[in-house]
Amino acid sequence: MSFDCFIGIDYSGAETPTSRLKGLQVYAAQPGGGPVEAWASPTRSNNGQRVNWTRREVAERLLQEVHKGARFLAGIDHGFSMPVSYFARYGLESWPGFLSDFVHHWPTHNDHVYVDFVRDGNLHRTGDAPPPGTRTGSSDEFRLAERWTSSAKSVFLFDVQGSVAKSTHAGIPWLKWLREQAGERLHVWPFDGWAIPSDKPVLVEVYPLIFRNRYEREGRTLDQQDAYATARWMRDMDARGALDGYFAPPLSLAERAVADLEGWILGVR
Repeated sequence: MSFDCFIGIDYSGAETPTSRLKGLQVYAAQPGGGPVEAWASPTRSNNGQRVNWTRREVAERLLQEVHKGARFLAGIDHGFSMPVSYFARYGLESWPGFLSDFVHHWPTHNDHVYVDFVRDGNLHRTGDAPPPGTRTGSSDEFRLAERWTSSAKSVFLFDVQGSVAKSTHAGIPWLKWLREQAGERLHVWPFDGWAIPSDKPVLVEVYPLIFRNRYEREGRTLDQQDAYATARWMRDMDARGALDGYFAPPLSLAERAVADLEGWILGVR
């Protein structure tokens, strides 16, 4: 597929968009083998050591790579959308429409905004957000791609080990921001099309548990391992000529229509 770089992002929905989070890890792999390296935050401590990323920095770095003309494949560990039941419940008919509606109700990209502030209604009381609970779901609602795995959790299941809900509610607004800033230079799969263009960087949703144990930990934390394994797996599958198949999961026409709204997880097929 001729990608210049494969980027694995183990996401975190903790704290605010400008908080430095140890659970937010980024690794990158170059085609053709060799080591997978941690991307460093653009901010350094006073002694020159690496510091943890913020969600804002990750989005800004991806946009910089777009502007540089880099053709990367970035796998991000949070849900890119909601179950089709959510679309039906709130009268949403497209993914771009969903993004706008979601960000209106969950403005978690704003400085000083925690996901839990929105959940608890604190922003509503200050006039900065609609009332809580106006855009949500239950923990037994799953997307089709999640039901195709043995362990993926609902995007509405908060406050449990391995939950993706908080990361999803913190990360989706940054997808909207990236699409607005990058325009047609960026392809978000599969919403911008199931076929991968030959001249654009691509963002995909991943579930690192699929890849985690394929590679030795070698002293990495679990969050580092998830980012490392994501980047390395994408590079390895590309090198083996197998990556194309993961962009074409064997969906029926009805399933494809659902996935057009809900998205898909790269590696699930």
